[in-house]
Amino acid sequence: MDTYALLLAATLNAGTVLALAALGLLINEKAGVVNLGAEGMMLCAAIAGFAAVVHTGSDLAGFAAGMAAGAAMAAVFGVLVIWLGTNQYATGLALSLFGVGFSAFVGIAYTQQKLPERMSFSWPILGDLAWLGPALFRQHPMVYLTMALTLVLVWLLYRTRTGLVLRAVGESPNSAHALGYPVRRIRLLAVMAGGALCGLSGAYLSVIYTPLWVEGMVAGRGWIALALTTFATWRPARVLLGAYLFGGLTMLQFHLQSAGVQIASEWLTALPYVATIVVLVLISRNPTWIRVNMPASLGKPFHPGS
Repeated sequence: MDTYALLLAATLNAGTVLALAALGLLINEKAGVVNLGAEGMMLCAAIAGFAAVVHTGSDLAGFAAGMAAGAAMAAVFGVLVIWLGTNQYATGLALSLFGVGFSAFVGIAYTQQKLPERMSFSWPILGDLAWLGPALFRQHPMVYLTMALTLVLVWLLYRTRTGLVLRAVGESPNSAHALGYPVRRIRLLAVMAGGALCGLSGAYLSVIYTPLWVEGMVAGRGWIALALTTFATWRPARVLLGAYLFGGLTMLQFHLQSAGVQIASEWLTALPYVATIVVLVLISRNPTWIRVNMPASLGKPFHPGS
């Protein structure tokens, strides 16, 4: 039972990294913008957050630095694709490649650095419960904030005027423009909000989840987060559940190894990525289902007056 409790706790922890990034990308895509630069943004945010904690000793400073780095990179991406009309897919790939190289260069000085001792968190009374305590009630506050963020995003997208306008921009930007809404500004704000969440994910990865800095430490999580938005058919609650599913697969490899399961470690390491491919293949077999749920103008440029 203790083993299962630890596996569940690790699943929630690992899933938080994916959920934050995927929710950010969901906001982008609800506004009609595809950003393939999540991997690069998360890496730059990871080193920014790690460096901030090294110099200040404050986790909050690390999260703020990560969010700022992600939002700044997303803003550059947004200006390029929304105002200058560059291709969204090519620009996103360029952003990802830039982030990989830039974070590796900046992070050289921090490879051997260590963070201050991490605080342990536990809910009063609940944290002492048998099995449930270690599994659910001794997580970092960011785990619970991610769950709350998912609920807020559901409410915002489907119960408020702001969400209605955001979805309208993603479905039919020309109609939204005809009604007087500043489509390009709304898309830029959505892209920056998504970048900030990707940045928060990267900072959480290097400050709390690991906690250390290693070149390329995001290790494909940005691409898995991107796939999660499609896997979840652009629904926030499904994104959260999908993140925990992939987080569980990531943690399962370590538990199988510790249990002495005779499977090559390379196969276990590849498990989350194989699962991503399998899920996308299964989803792509029903293109009508994707078309019904996907924002109609996803990936399409918008030019006022066209």
